[in-house]
This record gives sequence, C-alpha cells and structure tokens, in this order.
Amino acid sequence: MQQPMTRVFITGASSGLGAALALRYARQGATLGLLARRGDALAALIATLPNPQLHRAYPVDVTDHAALGAAAVDFIGHAGGVDAVLACAGVSFGTLTEHPEDLAAFATIMAVNVTATVATFAPFIATMKAQATPARLVGIGSVAGIRGLPGAEAYSASKAALMSYCESLRLELKPYGIRVVTITPGYIDTPMTEHNAYPMPFLMPAATFAAKAVAAIAAGASYRVIPWQMGLVAKLLRMLPNPLYDLAFAKAPHKARRLP
Repeated sequence: MQQPMTRVFITGASSGLGAALALRYARQGATLGLLARRGDALAALIATLPNPQLHRAYPVDVTDHAALGAAAVDFIGHAGGVDAVLACAGVSFGTLTEHPEDLAAFATIMAVNVTATVATFAPFIATMKAQATPARLVGIGSVAGIRGLPGAEAYSASKAALMSYCESLRLELKPYGIRVVTITPGYIDTPMTEHNAYPMPFLMPAATFAAKAVAAIAAGASYRVIPWQMGLVAKLLRMLPNPLYDLAFAKAPHKARRLP
C-alpha cells in the first residue's frame, strides 16, 4: 500500500542522494527538514525547491548527536509530526588495515555511516509511535555491504552493519506500525562515485534513483536494491562460496585512501 510522505527529514541533504531525494519529495509537495554540514549548500538547494518557505535547513554535522537531536525536535514542531526520516549522510574512501594511520579513517566511516544513523532515527521514534499515521525510517545501505571488498574494509563493514541494524530495528518497530526501509544502492552518479577510477556497471542517474527509492519508501518495502540489475548481482554474490568469491574479487580495483 502506497503511503504519502508529506513531512520528511533527510540527512546528508546538501548533495548526492540526499539532494536528489529532497528534490523528489519537494516536487510531491512535502515539507522537508534538510540537514548537512554545509549551510550554504543547504540554502542554495532550498532556493531551488518548490515551496521553499515550507522547508527547514539544519547546518549540523551528523556526528554531533546533541545538535542532531535538537534539529529533530525543531522539525517535529515545525511540521507537526514526521512521516519519513532518511539517513542519507555517508562517507566512502579506501582503507587498509595494515596502515596504522587508517585507524582514524575507520572510526570516521563507522561514526558517520552507522552511529549517526542510529542518532538520526532515535529522536523521532517516540513521535512516530504516538502518531495515527504510518511512518518510515530509511537507512541507506550499499551493495558493498553484501560481501567485503578489498581495500574497502571500513566502508564494506559499515554498510553491512547498517543493513543488519536496520533489520533488527524493523523487527522491533513493526508492532507499532513503523516501517524500517533499507535502500541498497548500486552505482549512482553522485559526487561520491564521480572519482572512481574503475568501471561502474549499471550506473544510474541520481534523479532516477530518487524516483525509485521514493516509490519503495512509500510502499514500505523492507529491502530494495536499486537499480534492479544490481539486485541480481547481490543475490549472486550472496550465493558464491568463499573460494569462488575470493578468485573473482581478489584483484578488484581499490577506492583511493584518504591520506592524513
């Protein structure tokens, strides 16, 4: 059953998937709470959206949990509730465990991709439980979280953890009518992927991704891989025995490390 989302809170909203989703929801007439570190980018985005006066910008780093909670409270008061919360903030860069200096990079990726998702959802749950209308909590996974990729230990681990977390939360909140939706992108054309120096099969424009993701969220899908072709790849990867997977991916290209 399609459920219209008219009050939507999005983190990582200043660019990439978050910005594409914001534009899609704004065109549907939703009131938006848009959170990202760059206040100037948020202001520029809101200026391009339909009904800019409806939307709130929150220039907040998602690792600042107190500020994130304050933004949630403000948006609930502004919109009179919340229908969907999309935790789109994320970082991706290569890491290698053998380098001690990469430990800080591991911590950053886990803090932004996993812990910040928990901190994003937490302040909205009580309100969602009290509402008469169904609500959605949306986590953004990745095909990279289905099997570990070489050179991406932290990113693969963070997305695997995020998807498992969302599954646990889905079971916890189902009795309250709150749907937890895991959207698992393949390769989407965003600033995060534009510097990848390797082939990206089934690369999808961000606007196309947003349209498909918004439809899956409205339907309350528990798990959706976008594009669908990467869903088939994901199922195959799950089925491959370790020796075959290792043979196929041992020499896979590495994402660039973020050097200190």
